[in-house]
Amino acid sequence: MTFPIQKTDAEWKALLAEKGAEAVAYQVTRQAATERPFTGKYETHWADGSYHCMCCSAKLFDSDTKFDAHCGWPSFSLAIPGAITEITDRSHGMVRVETVCSQCGAHLGHVFPDGPTDTGLRYCMNSASLHFTPK
Repeated sequence: MTFPIQKTDAEWKALLAEKGAEAVAYQVTRQAATERPFTGKYETHWADGSYHCMCCSAKLFDSDTKFDAHCGWPSFSLAIPGAITEITDRSHGMVRVETVCSQCGAHLGHVFPDGPTDTGLRYCMNSASLHFTPK
């Protein structure tokens, strides 16, 4: 799959370092790793604002769609329209829906159909793939 923003691995690593991203950010965003549950900086973060892709700064979620799913990762009920691309993920012996940034293809996490709001969705994201902009 091709995305509008393309960079080499070296360019992504340099960009993430320049932004002061967490050490695991490259592995999460470019290699589809997952941070350990309950360790991400946004799991219990409740300020007003918006969440953006750590790699390209595309706006992904508004803070008013965030909820506590008690799963160990920041969870959202609704993404910004067009911000996220969904890909079938058959890794680890299961079928899930991977979420990636529609602009740069950064791995964000997964979306599940078990959310508590009227969308019925739970976007389970890695904090390392996000940065927050206060309102």
